[in-house]
Amino acid sequence: MSKGSKPLSGKTIVIAGSRKLDEMSALIEKQGGTAIVRSLQGVTTFKEQEMEQELRLFIANRPEWVIFTTGIGAKALFDAADRLGIKDQFVETVQQSKIAIRGYKTYNFLKTQELAPDIRDSDGTMKGLEDQLESTTFTKEQIWIQLHGEPAPDLVQFLEAKGASSVHTLLPYLNIAPEADTLKQLRQEIQQGKIDAICFTTAVQVRYLFKDAREHGYEEELRSALNQGVLAVSVGKVTSEALTQAGITRIVTPENERMGAMIVEMAKYFEQ
Repeated sequence: MSKGSKPLSGKTIVIAGSRKLDEMSALIEKQGGTAIVRSLQGVTTFKEQEMEQELRLFIANRPEWVIFTTGIGAKALFDAADRLGIKDQFVETVQQSKIAIRGYKTYNFLKTQELAPDIRDSDGTMKGLEDQLESTTFTKEQIWIQLHGEPAPDLVQFLEAKGASSVHTLLPYLNIAPEADTLKQLRQEIQQGKIDAICFTTAVQVRYLFKDAREHGYEEELRSALNQGVLAVSVGKVTSEALTQAGITRIVTPENERMGAMIVEMAKYFEQ
């Protein structure tokens, strides 16, 4: 890098997320880069009517365990209960159960509700949560899990194998697949060597990108591009885990799992 130039000068950076786009773009441009948005997450949708049935069933069932896996998803449940006028019953049901959580955002949200987890993940991942639950038995116990965006069959299977009588999943939000045109545009830009880095802010973005690659027969080409020419930048451990599972070995991720920290870490990488 020449003296006086900025770390991202001449770099084209893709933002794969759908939140805080202006803030992230401004940070990239401040470092001299060109930011382009190729949202790989689609939009999440809230299932209000179904959620009312689920919340009332949760209160009626009074499960022995409740597991919260994301802060935004947990907040969605509490907010929905509040709108429906059943928040007191919902909170009381959560209080009488044992609570397990994944993620610092989940922990911080529960603190606002004066709730503390009995079990917390070790590293922010679902695997880290399973590790902490390993010594727990769930014989004949009901477990309810709040998920966000997509199912978690591995976690469900893990809990069933440990003796749970039933494992019920709550999906307050569902991910909608990204636009086909967005995927096609990004696919072409990667193949034409126009992209220097992709910033992934959730694991589902990685999965959608590789699903598209499989469907269009260029999965190996994509994997090669991300391991050599196009830098994979991850906001945190869960997203990095998805990249690793996809066969990506070169991943830049910040210690502090924040979008701003991710841009700073990427700039440091290119500066070196």
